[in-house]
Amino acid sequence: MRTGGFGSGGGPGRQIQTEIYYPAAITGDNVPVLNGIYPVIVFGHGFVMTWDAYANIWEHYVALGYVLAFPRTEGGFSPNHGEFGKDLRIVETKLQALNTESSSLFYNKLVSNSAIIGHSMGGGATILAAANNSTIKAIVGLAPAETNPSAIAAAPIVITPALIISGSADGVTPPADHHIPIYNALPTNCKSFASITGGGHCYFANASSTCDLGELVSISNVTINRPTQHTRTFSILDPFLAYHLKGDCGAKDQFFAAMDISPSGFQNETTCVPNPIPVISQNGSTLSTATIGVSYQWLLNGSAINGAEMSSFTYTQDGQYIIEVTFEDGCVQQSAPYNIGQNALTVLDENTFRVFPNPTDGILVIENLSNNSNDVLIELYTLCGQILVRQKNDLNLDLSAFCEGFYLLNVNERTFRIQKK
Repeated sequence: MRTGGFGSGGGPGRQIQTEIYYPAAITGDNVPVLNGIYPVIVFGHGFVMTWDAYANIWEHYVALGYVLAFPRTEGGFSPNHGEFGKDLRIVETKLQALNTESSSLFYNKLVSNSAIIGHSMGGGATILAAANNSTIKAIVGLAPAETNPSAIAAAPIVITPALIISGSADGVTPPADHHIPIYNALPTNCKSFASITGGGHCYFANASSTCDLGELVSISNVTINRPTQHTRTFSILDPFLAYHLKGDCGAKDQFFAAMDISPSGFQNETTCVPNPIPVISQNGSTLSTATIGVSYQWLLNGSAINGAEMSSFTYTQDGQYIIEVTFEDGCVQQSAPYNIGQNALTVLDENTFRVFPNPTDGILVIENLSNNSNDVLIELYTLCGQILVRQKNDLNLDLSAFCEGFYLLNVNERTFRIQKK
């Protein structure tokens, strides 16, 4: 067991000198933490790399409302990977403990959600730190290196969601020998792998003479620059952290969109699954959903129905019904509206309408194959149920102003309704 502090000087035991960056109103050492509460990220450096090579990381994430800790141990040419993994783990524990110490800068400033992120050697050590660790919410390996003891061997007992980000042109820790075997060894319940096409090993950090020299002499074919690799890394990592550490349900949708659509410059895969959109079915006067959640709420004409908190509901009046399903992660999904009564809508299959091109970053065309000429109302929703567009009789929907992602399209006409993801 490690005793002692994690700064310089601080009692017996192994000292883990750590640089900590946090949101503050003014720049300086030991200045007050900005009002608010913040998740914790502990970051493991690469082989013979120093914490200051990762200014791109702390500058980006402190501005987004995180506290970042960079342990400085094991920075020599003969690092002990196992000890470094323990350091990452104990720094997370000790930093979180400061939240309850009234004399600490971080008193009542931290939420209990933490992640451990590491680059290269630190990425492998992150796997070691996370093995059988139930206190952290997520881990991230940036070009993680195989370690001694083995990160690949430790990966099967990692019990938290994991993200591996790789550069396809990495010649220092070739993906086939390091990143991919670590990823493959992780449990399959929720893990993600993002490969940046043409990305290098050292470009996850700022310029580092030791790392850059290693990349220069390795067999690699890096085709993008450092700022581009930073931008592509953050496009995946930002929503991943916002969801797992801040409980941002919209960020969860953004992460899956980024992983699924795979914009130019990525090759991605994930075993995690998004929360499904509930679907309402009808049997006589009973409405129900087969979607499994931890709680349910039925709405009639936009208002919650008192006591209608089961997966099924027997209606007694006409109107527009929606079910909200809350999932285990606290996120809520709404069904599409389901109409009962004289204005009830018949849901048509795809032989009755056509939506194209899908996906698109421009004009989406909705073609009514039924040739009905009644007024048509088009609605575009986020997957969380927020309405973005409502227009009448214009069957061309301009999506060019929207971010990449999944959206729900409803087309309502007096005698039919269509729904398309």
